Amino acid sequence: MALSFRHSVIALLVGTLSLSAALPAAADFTTDQLPDIGTTAGGTLSIGQEMQMGDFYVRQLRASTPLINDPVLVQYINQLGNRLVAQAYSVKTPFHFFLVNNQEINAFAFFGGNVVLHSGLFNYTDNESELASVLAHEISHVTQRHLARAMEDQQRNAPLTWVGALGSILLAMASPQAGMAALTGTLAGAQQGMISFTQANEQEADRIGIQVLQRAGFDPEAMPTFLQKLADQSRTSSAPPEMLLTHPLPDSRLADTRNRANQMPRVVVRSSLDFLLAKMRVLGMYGSEEGRLSEDVLGPLERGNVREQTAARYGRAILFYQAKKYADAARLLESLLAQDPGNVWYLDLFTDVDLGQSRAPQAIARLEKANAANKNPVLQLNLANAELEAGRPSDALRILNRYTYSYPDDPNGWELMAQAAAKQNLRAQELSARAEGLALNGKIDQAIELLSNASAQSRLGSLDQARYDARIDQFRQMQKRFSQYQRS
Repeated sequence: MALSFRHSVIALLVGTLSLSAALPAAADFTTDQLPDIGTTAGGTLSIGQEMQMGDFYVRQLRASTPLINDPVLVQYINQLGNRLVAQAYSVKTPFHFFLVNNQEINAFAFFGGNVVLHSGLFNYTDNESELASVLAHEISHVTQRHLARAMEDQQRNAPLTWVGALGSILLAMASPQAGMAALTGTLAGAQQGMISFTQANEQEADRIGIQVLQRAGFDPEAMPTFLQKLADQSRTSSAPPEMLLTHPLPDSRLADTRNRANQMPRVVVRSSLDFLLAKMRVLGMYGSEEGRLSEDVLGPLERGNVREQTAARYGRAILFYQAKKYADAARLLESLLAQDPGNVWYLDLFTDVDLGQSRAPQAIARLEKANAANKNPVLQLNLANAELEAGRPSDALRILNRYTYSYPDDPNGWELMAQAAAKQNLRAQELSARAEGLALNGKIDQAIELLSNASAQSRLGSLDQARYDARIDQFRQMQKRFSQYQRS
């Protein structure tokens, strides 16, 4: 594999770009509007086209990458990400944040406001500001439309060439050799022009990102601190962190961010309890041998402040649950819930503990009590799952009909709906739910086939049949829109 090619091509397409010289001393710290360089990328790619391409590649991402669909973790990273987005300028699209089960330190962004974090970041970020600094950088690549602007700058390349390259990026995540071979074939000959263009992009993402970070109430010093960690790890390990393959770190980049942070007001920002609980959950449930929850992690937390001690107890409850020591896990969770009865992290884990002991009615009672005052989607999903385990699929289906209407892009809802419908012998509804799950993974042909079977099993002229047929038409239109990307 040619690393020089990987550095430049992957970096451009996923918004992880190289940096050139240091910023001028009189750099502007007050605005992050799109610069007046004679283009806003609208001539090559519209916002609508970006969103359409983003939708296509998110579906491919789900199919080829080990995404973590853990409801509480997905909710947390989206809340954190959108807190930053709320402080960004030039936001043209909704944002969606995803978590990949990968212990390498990395993150990337692509068309349509889609940002992906590797779970390994939780092992290497010591506080929430550091994690937020990574997100702010990737968000800035999106708001500044770096991919679209790159396409406009490289007008000699047809848009579909770039689309094919982005598809190869996703392929590379699942099969590195195949993905890099596809990239080489797709973008051979365009490499040098891309390298020179990306230098300004990475510099801009750092400049904009640190402003977004500060406005969102995080410590701007976290950005150079995290970059310093990467630099230190690169010097002391035999292989550099994966993030440095796609985020080259010359001395100028680190100096620039430190210079900007030093010119901003110093603030003391404590990590939220949610960040600490997320860290415990990632390390406890998805960590590798090197990044697994252990005494080395829990011990210092237990000697820390109140939030850290609380997180350590939650971490120990996770370890007890993983070891099937349900009574010990329940004891810790009961004490945690006594202090914070509506906490979704505790309620979600306690549901799993109860179901592990075949105590679904207890889980339902607890969730219904909490959900009465807090219509949290995580609790709704937990309640539907508990109803299923309790042998009450009709009650689960009632919850899931509302849930999938409100959150149609969550694969968890459709999977549970398919199970609930199957337990009631509602074959057409089961097929419909499975079709939606397949479509979220980009398998539109299979989704249409299942919906056609669902329509054939429905009463002729019924509302259900009309609904399935209308959805088939929508999927066919989707196929038509996506066909150009599939050909590429």
